[in-house]
Amino acid sequence: MSYLKKTLALAAFIVLSLTAAAQKKFAVYAAGFYNQENLFDTCHDEGKRDYDFLPNGSYKWNGLKYTHKLHNMARVLADMGTDVLPGVGCAIIGLSEVENTKVLNDLTAQPALATRGYKFCHVEGPDRRGIDCALLYNPALFEVRNVKLVPYVQALEKDSAFYTRGFLTVSGTLAGEHVTVVVCHLPSRFSDSFYREQGAKQVLAIRDSLQREDKDCKVLVMGDMNDDPIDKSMSEALRGKANINEVGEGDMYNPWYNVLAKEGAGTLQYQGSWNLFDQILLSKNLLNANGSKDYSSLKYWKNQIFKRDYLFQTEGKYKGMPKRTTAGGVWLDGFSDHLPVVVYLVKEKQ
Repeated sequence: MSYLKKTLALAAFIVLSLTAAAQKKFAVYAAGFYNQENLFDTCHDEGKRDYDFLPNGSYKWNGLKYTHKLHNMARVLADMGTDVLPGVGCAIIGLSEVENTKVLNDLTAQPALATRGYKFCHVEGPDRRGIDCALLYNPALFEVRNVKLVPYVQALEKDSAFYTRGFLTVSGTLAGEHVTVVVCHLPSRFSDSFYREQGAKQVLAIRDSLQREDKDCKVLVMGDMNDDPIDKSMSEALRGKANINEVGEGDMYNPWYNVLAKEGAGTLQYQGSWNLFDQILLSKNLLNANGSKDYSSLKYWKNQIFKRDYLFQTEGKYKGMPKRTTAGGVWLDGFSDHLPVVVYLVKEKQ
């Protein structure tokens, strides 16, 4: 085992008072998701509508802006999960709005990520705009078994020529257990709710297929859902329940439901109100129900919308909103119009 791998493995163990009886030692793993908001390079990809992100495009996208964007996104990605796991961060992070393998190579080469050895999974998708989903992972904590892109299948004949993002499905080993991550970017709100509901049903079918092959497979569904947890695509089509004790066979747990519904917190703003489009849902076998605190196998512990002061606008008409790369035609040298989200998983150290 390399020095880096030993260091990360040891750092992932922290002492938590998760039982009333006594303190025990647990391994904690963070899983995150972050919409990269147009992580494009400066070159045209054949067949893609990436013209706005060329030097002569509407964003005047050049080497300086691209370099700053990479540095800024790497800063956030490296910070995610460090509230609980300082110096370690997330074992896995789903991404949306990345253009291609080149930008992922450039991103993981940033010092903030390279020092931890982050790698990525990516399959070029059919989206006409040229944005894909990807998964960053720390190979010291997560071992990849299989990667595939499951296509989004249009339900209506009239849409058969419209191609959108598929579902990046990465199976691997986390904490010695079979864990599969499905990274999504459901159709935007320019499309009717029907299209997001169809996407959510297809994701649920992926979950079902995975667990037919291995009933013990633990599934994380994460992404920019372009819907809130309370919307039909999430609460009905993906069967995301607000409370752990409501999760039955075939359901999923959506820990973000009450974050929005009860706390009014979100990950992006529209016309002064918060939405929570960025979510991570968990399969039933990742949960402790009925007040149980059995962490003999990998289980959900807690979740957070990841926040740092640097992620927010501090002045002007956008004050208090996520600090974007560009807003109102002005380059802000910011981050994303979305905030990241993180869930923490725990397993008792034997």
